[in-house]
Amino acid sequence: MDDFHVDPWKVEGKVDYDELIKKFGITKIDNELLERMKKHVKKLHYLLTRDIYFANRDLNWILDEYEKGNKFYIYTGIAPSGSMTLAHLIPFVFTQWLQKEFDAEVYIQIPDEEKYLAKKNIDLETIHRLAYEDALHIISLGFNQDKTKIFFDTEYANTLYKQAVRVAKHITFSNVKDAFGMTNETNIGWIFYTSMQAVPAFLKSVEEKRNVPCLIPLAVDQDVHFRLARDAIAKLGYYKPAVIHAKFLPALNGSQKMSASDPLNTIYLNDDEETVQKKIQRALTGQQATAELQKKYGGDPEKCVVCQYYKYLFEPDDSKLEQIFDGERNGTLLAGEHKKDLAKRINEFLKDHKNKIEQNRNKLEKYILR
Repeated sequence: MDDFHVDPWKVEGKVDYDELIKKFGITKIDNELLERMKKHVKKLHYLLTRDIYFANRDLNWILDEYEKGNKFYIYTGIAPSGSMTLAHLIPFVFTQWLQKEFDAEVYIQIPDEEKYLAKKNIDLETIHRLAYEDALHIISLGFNQDKTKIFFDTEYANTLYKQAVRVAKHITFSNVKDAFGMTNETNIGWIFYTSMQAVPAFLKSVEEKRNVPCLIPLAVDQDVHFRLARDAIAKLGYYKPAVIHAKFLPALNGSQKMSASDPLNTIYLNDDEETVQKKIQRALTGQQATAELQKKYGGDPEKCVVCQYYKYLFEPDDSKLEQIFDGERNGTLLAGEHKKDLAKRINEFLKDHKNKIEQNRNKLEKYILR
């Protein structure tokens, strides 16, 4: 029996990503595939070379089509439930890079109904307000206004719903129950949701009246939606979307996934400087119990949350990252200075990001599909 569990709403236990590849039926991104991607970009993104984006469905096929001149578009999104976190940045940072390197259009779905259907004690109006805040965070990461389309499910439903109905006809209640563990007590809106999430994966093909390849960057816990949807989309006569999967940014206490519902162990994009400093001070490290023991024996950067935050988001230079990891291993880097530097980097990023939000506030409408 697995000692971990991964689905779109919860991640439990220590995730074995190799085992997850087998369980989900996805394919590891190997050196051959990285070399193939490298031919088309100036430099591979560190999220690829550091094995953070680690698996895929049909990425070779996407490159086949691209090399034939059939350019792909990118689809990703976020389901709002509170302030965005550092973990939420990862697919958008990667998507923005893909957009730039492959001159690709990006469709960003913000399903403002999903958390309302899946969670208790949250009203639809609050979710809708959070959806707009999320959209503002996203565009402030530098997306190309002319090539980025953002839409909210409850507002764009007149376009999405017609196609979702076509998908839904090919997904049974039995399929959904098996995939998500839903029961007879699950509300029917939640059961239908996967059909809505599938639509952007072929929406451009509908719009252009021809098959357009689609690539979906996502965290690996979301894969189940597209395991269901890909077969349904193919039955409608459209290309199955390709998918590229990311590992989870760990929570501050070392648990496998940073969660917006766990405020003590999560960095939110609206946290102030003092809050960030306090949270980082509590972060799990891979170091020994005392400074003396750390200097003598060294620590383990793979178990160190602080090291992992550098790896995922806050040190793009590989040689500098290796210096940080070496310092953890050989005992020359101590927890106090380690955490102080990371908190400083996070706060510098958040300060800059908040400034960009104010600059982009009046531009948001230009990104939104109506």
